[in-house]
Amino acid sequence: MTYQLTILYHRPEDPAAFDDYYASMHAPLASRLPGLSSFTALRPGPDPTGGDPAEYLVATLVFPDEQAFHDAMASPEGKATAVDLKHFASGGVTMLTGEVTTYV
Repeated sequence: MTYQLTILYHRPEDPAAFDDYYASMHAPLASRLPGLSSFTALRPGPDPTGGDPAEYLVATLVFPDEQAFHDAMASPEGKATAVDLKHFASGGVTMLTGEVTTYV
């Protein structure tokens, strides 16, 4: 069963600066995590009632299993990726981890 890290990026103080840094620095850094199976990012649109989304960006990183996730986070690349958050995530983040169950 795969293991997933989901990062909810809250609305940053400067969205343009966030976008630039994320695309040019953070995403390439996170892409080098050892054992990473996939890495996607979603820019949430309006909710079903047309309201603003609660989050600015949602990133999903998938690993083959929980041990691969923990190994990646303990690696130099994992530590550097975690430290890098302070350079652009001014709105803060929420991180969720867990095993993935696929239904379809």
